[in-house]
Amino acid sequence: MHSEFELITRFFTPDPPGAEAGVTLGVGDDCTLLAPTPGQRLAVSVDTSVAGIHFPVDAPAVAVGHRALAVSLSDLAAMGARARWCLMSLTLPAADDDAWLADFAGGFHALCDATGTALVGGDVTRGTLSIGVTVMGEVPAEQALTRSGARPGDLLAVTGALGGGAGGLALWRRGERDTDHPLLRRYLHPLPRLEAGLALGGLASAAIDISDGLLADLGHVLEASGVGAELMPDTLPLAEGLVAALGEEGARQAGLHGGDDYELLLGLPPEHLDEARARLSVLDLALTVIGRVSDEPGLQGVTVTGERGWQHFAGDGAP
Repeated sequence: MHSEFELITRFFTPDPPGAEAGVTLGVGDDCTLLAPTPGQRLAVSVDTSVAGIHFPVDAPAVAVGHRALAVSLSDLAAMGARARWCLMSLTLPAADDDAWLADFAGGFHALCDATGTALVGGDVTRGTLSIGVTVMGEVPAEQALTRSGARPGDLLAVTGALGGGAGGLALWRRGERDTDHPLLRRYLHPLPRLEAGLALGGLASAAIDISDGLLADLGHVLEASGVGAELMPDTLPLAEGLVAALGEEGARQAGLHGGDDYELLLGLPPEHLDEARARLSVLDLALTVIGRVSDEPGLQGVTVTGERGWQHFAGDGAP
């Protein structure tokens, strides 16, 4: 059984990132000391992932580690911010499973390395398995993408494809355990669209990441911007294998309501569409127009019954 400090030292103390990463004091003290880039605004977000609610209790540890960081980094992507640092608070039932801890840490550190995010501190305690991750990024002053900038006449567009997270969860509940299945990859190893968020700076009028479902997150944008929208549900880009897994209607519902996609939903002035697509094509990422912002209140073009998307205090969570 590891002590808290042994566990941190063994699994969660990466090589010191150094001053070039803006870290003047990292893991191991009461606080970390950071040096943001002059002229940049600090973008900060926190997410908590709880076993049985946000991910299956028997999910591979490497996926749990990756996913816990990815869902937080997705918030930075939606703001058009560059990822810089993160803090991680880990609650464990016990501290004696070295293989699980090594895989979890491996998934977490691998995404840190891939996104240029330095783990600079955190906490470890005992209890029900949960992971709290605070991410910090930088965005040029007055250039952050927000939910409140959509204007009538703007296009609504999404990156990538939708419904993969919900499709992957459905397959997991059916007993599918092939983690190379495209839908399970989308659910267990989501990719935060950080590069896309950076590329769309100066073009998009509003943005949000699709974490709770397209309609739920679109609702947040419409409310914050004080506008309405007309949606074209037949244009939704659906994830690979989704129709085969859920059928046509099930796939459509997953695209509209399913959470855990972590694509970006954008408000985009029509004159910026070609440039936005050109910038994302360099990233091999599609941008699909799915509707238009209007000055008529509400959402047109789709019938909504019941709750839109994931509700933290109403959903049944992961198995």
